[in-house]
Parts: sequence; C-alpha cells; structure tokens
Amino acid sequence: MSKLNEKTVKEIWEEVEIVLNANPVPFQDMNIVYQFELSGDDGGTYQLAFSGGSAKVLYEAVEEPQCTLKMKVSDFRKFLQGSINSTTAFMMGKLKIEGSIGQALKLDKLLGQFEL
Repeated sequence: MSKLNEKTVKEIWEEVEIVLNANPVPFQDMNIVYQFELSGDDGGTYQLAFSGGSAKVLYEAVEEPQCTLKMKVSDFRKFLQGSINSTTAFMMGKLKIEGSIGQALKLDKLLGQFEL
C-alpha cells in the first residue's frame, strides 16, 4: 500500500477492499465479519466482511462480528504494513481481541498474502 501514513483511515479501507477483491481466491470460502475499533486521530469502527468470495468494508458497525480487533490507528497502519503482526501486537498490549483469537490469526495470515 503506497504512502500508507499519508492516507486517511477511510482511504486505507477503500484500498484494502480493492486489493482484496482483485484476488479473492485466498478468502473465497470465508464467511465472517471482522470488526476494527480504531482509537486515536481518524479512528472509528469499521467492519471487514467476507462472504460469497468477496470482501466488503463497512464504515460502521452494521453486522454482528465474529472477531473484534481493538487498536490505535498508528498500530493499525503498522499491522497492514506487516511491521507488526497480530500475535506480537496482542502480547505487547497493542491489540485487544474479542471473540475468536483463531480468526484474528487467520486474518493476519490472509492479509499477509496481499501487498497492502
């Protein structure tokens, strides 16, 4: 993802959706909603829903999430850049997870397959 630190969180999510849907093979069988509760400047609640071989970003809490990830916007950017993974962030207290930790790890592995 080019110039990630210069983009708003909304712009980042728009790009995430485009990049994921350009190659849906890794998540074609997934049916899950992830919720991101991002704190700090430009923070908010976002959802990433996988269903029917597509990824959709929701800009508010619309669906019931199976996994909620809570972190600062700055850590979210690092997470997408791959400079911090979910396990490290969780152990350092930079990421709080509600719901399935296994699904959070699955998302980390999935996003690692894309150049975000």
